[in-house]
Amino acid sequence: MNATVIIIFLVIVAMTLVITYFAAKRTNTTSDFYTAGGGLTGWQNGMAIAGDYLSAASFLGIAGSIALFGFDGFLFSIGYLVAYLVVLFVVAEPLRNLGKFTLADMINARFNAKKVRGAAALSSITIVIFYMIAQLVGAGALIQLLFGIDYLWAVLLVGIMMTIYVLFGGMTATSWVQIIKAVLLMVGTVILSFLVLQRFDFSILEMFAQVKTATPHGEAFLNPGVKYKIPLDTISLMLALVLGTAGLPHILMRFFTVRDAKTARSSVMWATWIVGIFYVMTIFLGFGAAAFVGSETIISTNPAGNMAAPLLAQALGGDILMSFISAVAFATILAVVAGLVLSGASAFAHDIYGQIIKKGKATERQQMLAARYASVGVAVLSITLAIFAQSLNVAFLVSLAFCIAASANLPVIVYTIFWKKFNTTGAVSAIFTGLISALVLVSISPSVMNPEAGAAIITGNPIFPLTNPAIVSIPLGFIGGLIGTLLSKESDAKKYAEVKVRANTGGFRQL
Repeated sequence: MNATVIIIFLVIVAMTLVITYFAAKRTNTTSDFYTAGGGLTGWQNGMAIAGDYLSAASFLGIAGSIALFGFDGFLFSIGYLVAYLVVLFVVAEPLRNLGKFTLADMINARFNAKKVRGAAALSSITIVIFYMIAQLVGAGALIQLLFGIDYLWAVLLVGIMMTIYVLFGGMTATSWVQIIKAVLLMVGTVILSFLVLQRFDFSILEMFAQVKTATPHGEAFLNPGVKYKIPLDTISLMLALVLGTAGLPHILMRFFTVRDAKTARSSVMWATWIVGIFYVMTIFLGFGAAAFVGSETIISTNPAGNMAAPLLAQALGGDILMSFISAVAFATILAVVAGLVLSGASAFAHDIYGQIIKKGKATERQQMLAARYASVGVAVLSITLAIFAQSLNVAFLVSLAFCIAASANLPVIVYTIFWKKFNTTGAVSAIFTGLISALVLVSISPSVMNPEAGAAIITGNPIFPLTNPAIVSIPLGFIGGLIGTLLSKESDAKKYAEVKVRANTGGFRQL
C-alpha cells in the first residue's frame, strides 16, 4: 500500500459522498428515489447507462479473460456490444411508454395481476443478486490487492460503503456517480490503450504478431477454442450476452429516468457509442496484459484474472497509473452496485410491498422506508454469497445474470408488446420457466460442478455439459409463455390494443 493509492481512493470516495449529500437534499419522493424524478436528459442518461453497463465485469473481468484466453475472452466484448441493438430496437421505447418505476410496472400495464407483478419482482431480485455478487467479487479482489487486507474484510468494507450511497442518494446520486465514473473509465482506458499501442510502435499488426508468442497458448490464443472447447457453449454464451441486456432490471430502470420515449432513444444512442468505443479498446487491455504482464503473474495475483488491468497499468505507468486505474475500477464498482441495489430494492419495495402487500395504498414515507430496508437486505445477501465466490471470474458471473435475464424477463417483455393473445397465465409461466430452468441448469453445469478439486463450487462431474445454459433456457422461457397462454382461455383484445397504442406513442400513460 502506498500514499498515492490512498489519496486517489480518498478523492474518489469524497467525490461520491459530496454527490450523495446534494442528491439526498433533492430526494424527497419515491419518484425522486427510484427514477430521479424522470428529469435526466438524453446525454446524461446515456452516460449513466454506459456507467451502469460498463461494470467490473467489463473492466476487470474482460481484460483478464482476453489476457488469459485471447479470442474466447473477447467474445464477452462482442456480446455486450451487440446486445444494445436489441435494447435500442425492441425494448427502449415501449418500456419507457408503458412503465413507471420497474419492469413489473411495464408488464402490469397489460396484466393488472398480483401474481404477474410478484413473479417479475422475484426474477428481478434474482438477477440483481447474481450481478451484485460479480461486482463484489471484483471489488474484494481489487481492495485486497491494493490495501493488502483479507478478501472477507474487503468485500464487507465495499459492500457497506455502496449501500450507504444508495440509502441516502437514491437514483439522482446513483446517476451522477455513474456519469462521472463513465468519464473516468473512458479516460483510463484510453490512456492504457495508448500506452499499449505505443509499446507496439502503434502497429496493430505488430501487436497481433507479438501476442502469438507471449502466452502459453501460442497461435491458438488468437483463435476460438482456448476456453470454450464446445462450439455450442460459445453460441450459448453469445445468446445470453446479446439477449440478456434487454432483460436486466437495472438497465431497464434507467429508461424511467427520462421524460419521454424520444429521450429514451437518444439515451441508447449515446450509450451505444460510449459502450462500443470502450469494448473495442478492451482488446488493447487484454493483449497488453498478456504481453507485458504475463499469464503467470496475472493468475498468481488472482486465479480468475480479474486484476489484469491494474497490473497492466503498473507495468506501463508505475504505481501512479496503477493507483488511478484501480481508483477508476473502484468507482466503476461503486456506480454499478448502487444501480443494482436500487433496482433490487425497487422490485421489493414498490412491487412486492407497495403494490402487493399494501395494495397500492402505501404512503410515500412507508415506500421510502421499505426501499431503504430492502437496499440493506439485498446488500447483505449479496455480500454473504460473494464471500464464497472469490475464485470465480466476474465476467462469467455476470454472464449468468445475463442468462437469467434473457430466459425469464425477455420472453415476457416481447410477448407483452407483440403478442395479442398473450395472457396472465402465459406471463407467469414464461417468467418461472425461464428463471427456474436457468438456475437449475447452471447449478448442474461445469461452472458449478468440476471433477478437479477447487476448480468449481462442487467437486464432481457436471450433469449439464454447457457452462452457460442460455441456448436451452431462453427457448424454454418462450415456450413456457406460449404453453401457458394456450392453456388458458383468458384473452383481452381491447386491453392489448390500448397497450399497443401506449407502447408506440406513449398515449394514455398514467403516472
